[in-house]
Amino acid sequence: MRYKQLTYVLPPIVVPLSILVPQARTLVMDWQLRLCEWLQRAVNILDMKSLSFLNQDCAVLKNDILQLLVSRSIGPRILSLRFHKGRNLLAELPDLLVKRPDGKPYHFYGGHRLWLSPEDPIRSYGLDDKAVEISQTDEGLLVRKQVEPDTGFEKSILLTLEPDKARLTLTHRLTNCGPVPIECAPWTITQFRTGGVALLPQARTETGLLPNRTLSLWPYADISSQYMSLKNEYILLRAEIETPFKIGFPNPRGWLAYWLESVLFVKRATFDKQRRYPDFGCSSECYCNRQFLELETLGPISWIEPGASSTHVETWELYPDIPEPKDDETVRSIAEKIGLE
Repeated sequence: MRYKQLTYVLPPIVVPLSILVPQARTLVMDWQLRLCEWLQRAVNILDMKSLSFLNQDCAVLKNDILQLLVSRSIGPRILSLRFHKGRNLLAELPDLLVKRPDGKPYHFYGGHRLWLSPEDPIRSYGLDDKAVEISQTDEGLLVRKQVEPDTGFEKSILLTLEPDKARLTLTHRLTNCGPVPIECAPWTITQFRTGGVALLPQARTETGLLPNRTLSLWPYADISSQYMSLKNEYILLRAEIETPFKIGFPNPRGWLAYWLESVLFVKRATFDKQRRYPDFGCSSECYCNRQFLELETLGPISWIEPGASSTHVETWELYPDIPEPKDDETVRSIAEKIGLE
């Protein structure tokens, strides 16, 4: 593996140390020490140590700032995301399930998952109760599920955690292992604990006499809810709702966020205005009920031929010590503080 090879093979030093002046020799030795420390941190990221969490066997993905738990028992599923010594931001739902139309139970578990859109009671709710394959690659941790009988898709997520930042890249892939083309879009869903505030940015493109934004609302969404604040630049949704609520929109600004207990989680995904998206053009969606809040991004709809794949990439960032967002002004202040845009 690349990281382990580099740990033991340092770049050659052309000039013999014995002829260098003491100051230069000290600088070279210090450089070597720092390089070894950085490489060791890179190796720690790919630590395959197992840990039991919610009665599931999990792989540990970590650096000096973050720790993630990725289930081996089911999935692909990320069950825990936290700062070291902090609480898990993700919802923990080991007992939550719904019955599909065919009578089979679908377990939510909580955390982060990969679905297919548009939503379908069988195809989207592909059963993920079996063990997955987790392996190390040069890019990070690869989590791969066996082909789903209901869909013919193989699902995988490649997790790449930066060595010294609270930043993670997730490459989601749907591979059509069936005999016929299938039209769908990758749909990535992250479930959080309630009690926080979702930040949903609105388009700011200047279009003159033409409209510049649209919203999709689901039949059960009460737009008069006191927990939704519709502002000019942002929609704020407080995760205190008792009845289900869902909203979606095209997102050219390319990010969504959730604030919880002074931690701001940001997920980013590219929006291509030339492509077609599900749910009346939504590339971003947010769902909330009394048990969890979901931040969701969607890739474009496409026909996936047999043997071909559709890939959707998210980037996650976490920021500590962030004040609660309450209106456009406070959100703009937060965005400026962390360089959000």
